[in-house]
Amino acid sequence: MRTPRRRIAVALAIVLTLAAAPVLTGCVGQVEGVIENVTGGEVDLGGQSVPEDFPADVPITDGDVVYGVSAGSADGKVWNVTVSVADATALDTIKLELEDAGFTTRLEGPANADGGTLAADSAAYGVLVAVTNGTDGFVANYTVTANPA
Repeated sequence: MRTPRRRIAVALAIVLTLAAAPVLTGCVGQVEGVIENVTGGEVDLGGQSVPEDFPADVPITDGDVVYGVSAGSADGKVWNVTVSVADATALDTIKLELEDAGFTTRLEGPANADGGTLAADSAAYGVLVAVTNGTDGFVANYTVTANPA
């Protein structure tokens, strides 16, 4: 069993990697190796595509994939995908897509013209979506985790 300190270290390593990955695209192989050593799991810094093992049960709204990454192992996996969207109203569409796929919305952050957030889950997965207005336009960022069995 992992200790709380180990779980925090693993989660922190994943979050820091996800945040730094777009900047470090030239060093993908090295970054993947470091994360795999820290987490004991597999990492796929896929770049501008949805990771190959992204759960088919989680719908991703239409748009160009800006970035995709997955990290973890059978003990715990996280996927992160960022997609270009037209504007902040994409969050409404994403919510409907998730609900149509059997997800229940658990939390909705305040939405405005610059974006918003929502959290949804199903029996198998938890999904956090943030729609933001960045320097290159609006994006929807999906963070997906597998729920414990």
